[in-house]
Amino acid sequence: MAIAGAERIHPEHFERPDQEHPAPVLAFASDDRAGFSRPSHSHPRGQLLHIVSGSLTVTTDSGTFVVPPERAVWIPAHVFHATYYPIPTKLRTLYIRPEAAPDLPDRPMVIQVTPLLRELILALMEVPRSYDPDGPTGRLATVLLDQIAHLPVAPLRLALPVTEKLKSLAEGIIRCPSDIPPLKDAAKACALSERSFERRFALEAGLSYRAWCRQAKLFRALELLAAGRSVSDVAHKLGYEGPSAFVATFRKAFGVTPGRYFQQNGA
Repeated sequence: MAIAGAERIHPEHFERPDQEHPAPVLAFASDDRAGFSRPSHSHPRGQLLHIVSGSLTVTTDSGTFVVPPERAVWIPAHVFHATYYPIPTKLRTLYIRPEAAPDLPDRPMVIQVTPLLRELILALMEVPRSYDPDGPTGRLATVLLDQIAHLPVAPLRLALPVTEKLKSLAEGIIRCPSDIPPLKDAAKACALSERSFERRFALEAGLSYRAWCRQAKLFRALELLAAGRSVSDVAHKLGYEGPSAFVATFRKAFGVTPGRYFQQNGA
């Protein structure tokens, strides 16, 4: 199977790897259709999913992660997670033996893919899986693991409350962040006073209800922008007062405008 552009991927990597394979790092390449999803599952290896283009949403017990282009999500071994692809997505995955990388994080997180890490991933995609761990490819894999361990974490995690009613409310907002219940209605739906609701939500989710809802809207905005929607369309769909209000909120959260954010990351 040929890939257009500069990528040269060994045909073996288009087949899912045997998790018992002796190689410390295994590569896998896939192009997933819009709307494709996988129910909650886990792997005996850690998993680094690099988004070349498109977008990925990963849901775990600890929260939801949105992964735009030129980011990657790290999922440790045995952590249950569900995946959803809102738009066509080109994905490059590494499966990593836990004993090969004891310094990698023990919790899921989104990381920035630097030019060096991108090239290391692509280089591993070019060679067969049965490489010599002590040879050139094995040394390349060692450098790659060291890079992953020291990359900065991107602020793209949305923690979920643990109480069932609060969690159900939060999951509904994630599904439809353009229709967020006012505080009064949210508290009533959870059978709590407004004060108790705000206190419990902040304790469990790590953010106030209002701040958490702003973050949920921004995560959906990232998905829509990655799909090619204009700033005006995204602002309208998510209920912002206008494009300028959306851009100001986006800049405050990510430090740059939406256009600059995606220019910096090759989208």
